[in-house]
Amino acid sequence: MPEATVEPWGLAGDRRWAVVDEAGDNLWLGEHPRMASVRAQNVDGGGLLLSAPGMPDLKVPPAAGEPVPVGFTGLDQAIAASDDAHTWFTRLLGCPARLVWLDDPRRRTIDPAHGGLPGEVVSFAWDAPLLLTSAASLRLLDEQIGGDTPLDMARFRPNVVIDGAEPYAEDSWTEIRIGEVGFRVSELCDRCAVTTIDPVTLVKDKEPIRTLAKHRRWDGKTWFGIRLVPQNAGRLRLGAPVFVKPDSRS
Repeated sequence: MPEATVEPWGLAGDRRWAVVDEAGDNLWLGEHPRMASVRAQNVDGGGLLLSAPGMPDLKVPPAAGEPVPVGFTGLDQAIAASDDAHTWFTRLLGCPARLVWLDDPRRRTIDPAHGGLPGEVVSFAWDAPLLLTSAASLRLLDEQIGGDTPLDMARFRPNVVIDGAEPYAEDSWTEIRIGEVGFRVSELCDRCAVTTIDPVTLVKDKEPIRTLAKHRRWDGKTWFGIRLVPQNAGRLRLGAPVFVKPDSRS
């Protein structure tokens, strides 16, 4: 995207919808890789246009259903989407599925265990409103993997990608300003098996987790990217200048 609006809980429109099972628990991409084939476009009025290979396009109206239980940390209810949307995802994934909408992201605060401070809020995103990754860090990772084809950054599902810093310099940053928007770095991002799914072919591989485990493993986890909390609203634009504040102890 050439530009996006930053709100207190993340990019405008980002991760306001989620797919859950009958109990309201999040359906994880690592177990349901076909979810990576779904394309969701915002449409006028707040709805979605869903598309996926082998599926008919579906226009989902703005969610106006009943509150239903969900199992997200810090959130116990969301708004059910249309029955057509539930049927669409159930058919796509081959298991009972429901599309839900977070009507007011201010209802969900960031878990202090993941660096959240009082008053900070998040949408359906994991642990923080935005995720930033570095192109230089990915280039180094590609060199370490030694494969024929560079990894697609989409495997890491970042909101923001920066370039121009040394590989993994972002590990030491505590604050970052991109154009007119300032962010606090809440924590580094630990990575799971979702990164091993090719976003185009949906085929699972052992990379990049295997190589990250050799070079970027501590506290029993592998790490790539940093989580950000907006300090003000504004617009992010492609090519905007980036200013960082490193940890004084680094």
